[in-house]
Amino acid sequence: MKTREKVSVITLGCAKNTVDSERLLRQLQLNNLDIRSNPAEADTVIINTCGFIEAAKEESVNTIMQSVASKNSGITKRIFVAGCLSERYKNDLQKEIPEVDMYFGTEDYERIIKELGGELKYNLLGERLVSTPSHTAYLKISEGCDHPCSFCAIPLMRGLHHSKHIEDLVREAEFLANNNTKELVLIAQDTTDYGKDIYNKRNISELISRLSKIEGIEWIRLMYAYPSRFPDELIEEIKNNNKVCKYIDIPLQHISDNILKSMRRGITGGQTRKLLLKLRNEIPGLVLRTTFIVGYPGETEEDFKELCDFVEEYKFERMGTFIYSLEENTYSYQLGDPVPEEIKKERQNRLMEIQREISFEKNRELIGGKIKVLVESSEGDFYIARSYRDAPEVDGEILLLNNDKNIILGNFYDAEVYDSDEYDLFARKI
Repeated sequence: MKTREKVSVITLGCAKNTVDSERLLRQLQLNNLDIRSNPAEADTVIINTCGFIEAAKEESVNTIMQSVASKNSGITKRIFVAGCLSERYKNDLQKEIPEVDMYFGTEDYERIIKELGGELKYNLLGERLVSTPSHTAYLKISEGCDHPCSFCAIPLMRGLHHSKHIEDLVREAEFLANNNTKELVLIAQDTTDYGKDIYNKRNISELISRLSKIEGIEWIRLMYAYPSRFPDELIEEIKNNNKVCKYIDIPLQHISDNILKSMRRGITGGQTRKLLLKLRNEIPGLVLRTTFIVGYPGETEEDFKELCDFVEEYKFERMGTFIYSLEENTYSYQLGDPVPEEIKKERQNRLMEIQREISFEKNRELIGGKIKVLVESSEGDFYIARSYRDAPEVDGEILLLNNDKNIILGNFYDAEVYDSDEYDLFARKI
């Protein structure tokens, strides 16, 4: 009897890469390959890389080199490199790291499976081997992006926007729900553009409505919403659908008109403020998460001060920052990288310090209140949980006292908040 080949998949980068790896893993499983979580136990290691910014590219290259060292020492037989870095820099990588056996693009499932002696199961492409805790799963609703943002290399790696059909997404979500998923986290390069290419309209609200009817799904969370032309019907869906978390991740990147124009974001600072006011007014209890880029070419101290004042004024519940990364073949590449690295880091620290204080204040306001939590894991004296206010991996946690033996991982419970710190809450089950 032929020995099954042992295969391990290493996933780097964002949640969209996670979904790609999960689809690949399911196809490997369907082809009766021996999947190993530990790369040291595998004959073939597949590295799903990220090529978004410099730090991510560096992590991807370091991971490849670690696998090369493993191959040179006889532990690993073959190395496959796939994903964004491979899509963007395949020719350079082949020259610089010839020890890698094969390089693949972002969605080369069929070629990878064939190289492993299997065949792609087309009728089961919507199935995934979920790598997150089973009660939470990402649902990638579209791929690519049509926006011309000056700093972004995603269209170079993922192409233009293309949506998945609602029926396919419903089937995928039903598969997930049948495998214990209770929270769907909707992701894309831009979730608000969903449907425009295949339905001639942006119908993210219709998709959410359909998904909310699936038995077993209790939370639907929206990530990566683009601020320009935010759909009014989406506001209504979030407001009125009880299964939709009152949570929007909406990367704004900046507030200065000078910087927004250079970034080619398609929105002004004034329009941004108007949108945020509308969202706050029309969706009670809304939690807003955003990200900003600091150190963009031409960002003056005045531009940065305007950004700091904006963050202090609008008091986002969740916020992250990126240091500008100069990316070849993007529109902003021609602008160079004139802001010194030490100033970028100093600005990032200043902005995050403002947010730390805002987050602390908002968490203190929740003490004594009741909140519904999803319990994810157990750690020492606490269960680790999240509320509708917290997206997986990127936001804070709720530390639930481990004083109730009836708590089951993956279930929802009502809890009372009794303490907090800058980013996390402490609670006890009611």
